[in-house]
Amino acid sequence: MTPAAKSRTALYTGSFDPVTNGHLDVLRAGAACCDKIIVAIGINPGKTPLFSVEEKTRLIVESTRDIVAATGCVIETAIFAGLAVTAAGDMGATILLRGLRDGSDLDYEMQMAGMNGVMAPAVQTVFLPASPAVRHITATLVRQIAAMGGDVSAFTPPVVAKALTAKFSKR
Repeated sequence: MTPAAKSRTALYTGSFDPVTNGHLDVLRAGAACCDKIIVAIGINPGKTPLFSVEEKTRLIVESTRDIVAATGCVIETAIFAGLAVTAAGDMGATILLRGLRDGSDLDYEMQMAGMNGVMAPAVQTVFLPASPAVRHITATLVRQIAAMGGDVSAFTPPVVAKALTAKFSKR
């Protein structure tokens, strides 16, 4: 990057409980247009996650190694509570990455982008459509399938499938 070039840092927020192939799809697409992506794990005190923040961080790092190697995009993790647009500013991101699975996602995300644009005009929301092969994947469904002993290997990276099997075999 030349001295005059501007770094493109994006924030990709979510609960990542667990990280899925859908999340990785968004990260691959984002890595093609960003220099750095911060995967920001949201903390919601009203929810009890399956995986701890430390476990999520490890799974994200392990699951994104191939994307980093293939693209040269730096992928980091962070933790945040509160507004994503505030976290973006605090972390030096000028882009919010948002994945879209379908039209209902678009309707909701357009509203959020509008509100965020008023609160932080310097932060641009970028929508990335999900690839058809992962459009149906949600972390909620992955957790439900794993909890019932189902095979989630088609929906998650291998390290996550293994972690889910271990998590539910202890219950």
